Amino acid sequence: MKMLLDVVLLLVGFVLLIKGADYFVEGSAAIAKRFNIPGVVIGLTIVAMGTSAPELAVSVSAGLSGSNALAISNVIGSNLFNLIVVLGVCAILSPVAVEKGILKRDFPFSLLATVLVGIFIADQAIRGFVNGMQGGATEYGVVFTGDHMPAAGILQRWEALILLAVFVVYMYITVHSALKNREAGDDIEALPVWKSIMFIVLGAAAIVGGGQLVVNSAKSIALTCGMSETLVGLTIVAIGTSLPELVTSIVASKKGQNGMAVGNVVGSNIFNLLMILGISCTLHPIVVGFESLIDISILFIVSIVILLFCKSKGKITRSEGVFMVLLYVAYTAYAILR
Repeated sequence: MKMLLDVVLLLVGFVLLIKGADYFVEGSAAIAKRFNIPGVVIGLTIVAMGTSAPELAVSVSAGLSGSNALAISNVIGSNLFNLIVVLGVCAILSPVAVEKGILKRDFPFSLLATVLVGIFIADQAIRGFVNGMQGGATEYGVVFTGDHMPAAGILQRWEALILLAVFVVYMYITVHSALKNREAGDDIEALPVWKSIMFIVLGAAAIVGGGQLVVNSAKSIALTCGMSETLVGLTIVAIGTSLPELVTSIVASKKGQNGMAVGNVVGSNIFNLLMILGISCTLHPIVVGFESLIDISILFIVSIVILLFCKSKGKITRSEGVFMVLLYVAYTAYAILR
């Protein structure tokens, strides 16, 4: 009975996250429009942050509650799901053409963010290993012994501040480029001010509440089934928090706006690695282990493969889309078996 209740609460949490992000984006975009902020800038900032709000809520809630493995595995798992499944499904529906701007600026920046996070994780994992071999311990109660592979090191706040600083640079470059090349007109609905504020408040409340439900129920399910927090974060939670990107990209692909589908995925991945991980780690240093190092390495390799797909023919073909979805199935099987 408890397991069933946890599953129900998990689903309710996902619904709150997704609908909360919808309302938050709609209300924020309407307010921004009233101040004559261009639609393209709204899309690159408010809307992009809105689709990443579920990952932010889950990772911050997990970090504050001490579920560090869930915090970082949610970010890496979401990025893998976005790149492989979201783009793969879009390509199966219709070959995905990739704009040159994304290939020249956004995709390389996504790779840079992945490498930067990977360096921080590797550094801390090695430090944890050294501590463990010496029979030492780190702060926050992570104890190591020389009898087995040490579990983790600690991502520090100064590393989080570097991630946030790089994110600010990316946003400046992106918004500056958008303003320089913007097109007239947008289709953002002009909501009444009271309704916009209500959407923002209710949306934010739903995101926070949904994040708490997802973290607590996911932890409970993991304990009941004997699963690790890392596995739950890489699979169940990552898929659930990536639903906004999946829905947005599929709708864009069906409308023939494949560039938007790719931009949504790549932009969201940059937000996840730099902003979400940066904020989560700033609020509470995050414990990372060799599993996280393996996962971020896989994310980098997958990113390179998909970049090659995009550059080879200027698009992701249906056959490549099928390969990408099968690749995610293989990765999930590996995550479960390890």
